[in-house]
Amino acid sequence: MAVSKKSGTRLVSDESARTASASLGAWEANELAAFTVRQPEQKATYLTGSRRPVKRVYTPADLAQTTWEDVGLPGQYPFTRGPYPTMYRGRTWTMRQIAGFGTGAETNQRFHYLIAQGQTGLSVDFDMPTLMGYDSDHEMSEGEVGREGVAIDTLQDMEALFDGINLTDISVSMTINPTAWILLAMYVAVAQKRGYELNNLSGTIQNDILKEYVAQKEWIFPIRDSMRIVRDTITFCAQNMARYNPINISGYHISEAGASPLQELAFTMANARAYVQEVVEHGMPIDEFAPRLAFYFVSQADFFEEIAKFRAARRIWARMMKEEFGATKPESMRLRFHCQTAAASCTKLQPYNNVVRTSLQALAAVLGGAQSLHTNGLDEAYAIPSEFAMRLALRTQQVIADETNVTNVIDPLGGSWYVEALTNDLEAGVWEYLARVEKLGGTLKAVEENFQQRELADFAYGIAQRKQSGEHVVVGVNKYRDEGAEQPIEIHRNDPESEQRQIESLQRLKATRDDARLEAVMAQLQEVVRDRSANMMPATIEAVKAGATMGEIVAAVRAVLGTYVEKPVF
Repeated sequence: MAVSKKSGTRLVSDESARTASASLGAWEANELAAFTVRQPEQKATYLTGSRRPVKRVYTPADLAQTTWEDVGLPGQYPFTRGPYPTMYRGRTWTMRQIAGFGTGAETNQRFHYLIAQGQTGLSVDFDMPTLMGYDSDHEMSEGEVGREGVAIDTLQDMEALFDGINLTDISVSMTINPTAWILLAMYVAVAQKRGYELNNLSGTIQNDILKEYVAQKEWIFPIRDSMRIVRDTITFCAQNMARYNPINISGYHISEAGASPLQELAFTMANARAYVQEVVEHGMPIDEFAPRLAFYFVSQADFFEEIAKFRAARRIWARMMKEEFGATKPESMRLRFHCQTAAASCTKLQPYNNVVRTSLQALAAVLGGAQSLHTNGLDEAYAIPSEFAMRLALRTQQVIADETNVTNVIDPLGGSWYVEALTNDLEAGVWEYLARVEKLGGTLKAVEENFQQRELADFAYGIAQRKQSGEHVVVGVNKYRDEGAEQPIEIHRNDPESEQRQIESLQRLKATRDDARLEAVMAQLQEVVRDRSANMMPATIEAVKAGATMGEIVAAVRAVLGTYVEKPVF
């Protein structure tokens, strides 16, 4: 579908648009022309972060075709101004600083520290072996265990990760993709062991495997088999975990791979459409699962474009769900998103500048209506954040929430001629991209043909060239360098003994578990994997309860499904 311009009450009257247009023409011919003779503008062309043209000034004439129904009120279709009627007046966004390093017990200590500092949600980062489905004692894991996130091999690791934390009181987000269903199975098993009602659990697994093939490159299985696994998690959660988000459809990593804000939004929506199609075609009605689909976006440097991006995202999703998939529940059309400030914008040179960058990006996310927010530490370009950096990043959110009063008014930039025009422009651009993807045969076919990958590479190359030339300014890097006055910072350092402790714990479990029971549940899991109509989640939950490790489950499933080999991009 394409963006539809329906009849409706115009946001500005025809008379206002004509008056503004006439006034603008006279101003350009007189005041502006005379002034620029004396003081020319600094650039010939001004562009947004997406390289979209920006006018010097916006007027009601720029909204001549925009209807009140396009903008509306918070909590009403198409949710441009926010998914809920009260927004932050009813509940401040969830402050969710990501954490993960070493063993489950070590990361658990960081969780307790952050909760004591006022964090309101947990977010878990996992190490590379866990992400890629290798146990800590595998030769491929050497030197990587607990390095870039927490190591989780078994159910006992997950128990240690959440020790002393009531999972019905705090939402938990897990940044995990090809092995997401296994981590979800462990999380469910921990909850069941503690006697929790699954419907009382809240949180999300990232679980957006398509963006891996496009951007982050962390995959295991072929694309279409991976889609089946995502489908199984969505349907399982819809039937068993009423408050849980089984996927965070992620634009963040698409952006970090080099996408423009427009491309980030367009390719995220293309992926979202593919997941919805997969579940609907399997027989689950749209309104039974769509309310729990969630999104994950970045907040980049172009302040107003980012705000417009979030507003456009809500409108696009609402229209797609209603007009394309026939959703009838408002909850199915209500886009909710987690946001993270842009790690790619953080620099090693003059790292304290990152505090300023993060503050402005966080403010844009709040003004854009985020439901959950992570602010990067000033040491993001160095290592896993230190306690100091993480506390300061959390305080940044708390200052915005408690001192600025920006939470008093919902969508305070709604009605801005510039922001509304940007929102319209981004929406139109996204529908154009979605049409191109459909013309190629849909999202999966486009990914297999490397369409998205080429688009990202081309845009990223252009940015790199402009940074090199100085046209794209990075303060402290290619402008305002301060040679010889570098600012030292303390960084987090992993315990060198952590990897060995994790391996020893894993090997103790392998030596004491019931091998006969394990063999039986793993054989059952492989039978379920072969039956594409069956759901893999129940069998995986039984496997982790029997002591199966992350690596063993992945190996068993890989034996049935095989692996994915990417077609190179030239």
